[in-house]
Amino acid sequence: MSSTDPDHHFVAQDDYDENADIQMLDRADLDAPTWLLIWRRFLRHKLGVASGIYLLVIYLALPFIDFLTPYHYTTRDIEHIYAPPQPVRFVHENYVGLHTYPTEEFFDLETFQVKSKVDWTTPVPIPILSNCGKSYHLLGLFETNFRLICPPEGYTLYLLGTDRLGRDVHSRIMHGAQLSLTVGLIGVTVSFAIGLFLGGAAGYFGGWIDSMVMRAIEIIRSMPELPIWLALSAAIPANWGPVAVFFVISIILGLLDWPGLARAVRSKFLSLREEDYVKAAELMGARPRRIITAHMMPNFMSHLVASATLSIPAMILGETALSFLGLGLRPPAVSWGLMLNDALDLTVVEIYPWLLMPLVPVIMVVLAFSFLGDGLRDALDPYS
Repeated sequence: MSSTDPDHHFVAQDDYDENADIQMLDRADLDAPTWLLIWRRFLRHKLGVASGIYLLVIYLALPFIDFLTPYHYTTRDIEHIYAPPQPVRFVHENYVGLHTYPTEEFFDLETFQVKSKVDWTTPVPIPILSNCGKSYHLLGLFETNFRLICPPEGYTLYLLGTDRLGRDVHSRIMHGAQLSLTVGLIGVTVSFAIGLFLGGAAGYFGGWIDSMVMRAIEIIRSMPELPIWLALSAAIPANWGPVAVFFVISIILGLLDWPGLARAVRSKFLSLREEDYVKAAELMGARPRRIITAHMMPNFMSHLVASATLSIPAMILGETALSFLGLGLRPPAVSWGLMLNDALDLTVVEIYPWLLMPLVPVIMVVLAFSFLGDGLRDALDPYS
């Protein structure tokens, strides 16, 4: 077939364009900075991106919880104890707008249960962006009672029902996120600081330092984790305030979580310290701290990110378990574990299932951190 054949000409042209596009893409990737390549790889992980956005929104909303909730977490309504979730609608016959319906709780003498009666004929508009409820300090700067949504005047707004003391479950879940989500960040900071320092020193220097660190890891790992958590938490004085107990719980969780990271860092450093670029840095007179932080640690970053994103939900579950057992945070503080403590009685859960609603944010946050860690690990892996 001659080169003037039109079919042959178009095939050759198509092949040429495709190869040229691939070459241009490769050159663009080579010229791009490392962070941009990592970001591009991360965007391919759809679950990781969605989880990152979800967690970012949650953590950015934590300082504005008082603005986002209709009630303060200590507000009680003794006339609506164990009230079920109120219905919220947008359309009612000729009325269009966000509204709820009046509810009334009464005690059923036949079943000996608290029941609710809804008046479906009277829609009650829900005020949006108005002043209501107990005042608070927005961002700790100025006092206000301006909220996103408010209960209608003369009526209630319990989106997820109330507990045994008549407190709004929805407002308490959102306020509990401030402690339950923050305890994971503090605990991971403590465990990573200890694990990176001891594991890096053991893997780089070796010798007696390695032996001491490994014996300490083996001793801590041989202890049952949950009983140690319970014992240390029970040793916290009962007269300490909620803030002090919160920080102590965070430190306890961090102190017991570092051995796994330290062992992983040590094993990686044992292999990295024999690499040519590490030997070259040593011959050029670089200090051990610079060799570890600038040359060895970046090669271990993908594992560190994955470990961090998996350790944070483990810390959240640890605090939830301790508070659920009554050995973590204490009232008047509120956390997801403390709220689940009200669901210890199976009979109560069977009659008032909305008391288990704190399980939903716990599950969603743990899954989001797992998906985010998977996406970041793949993005940071140079061989992915």
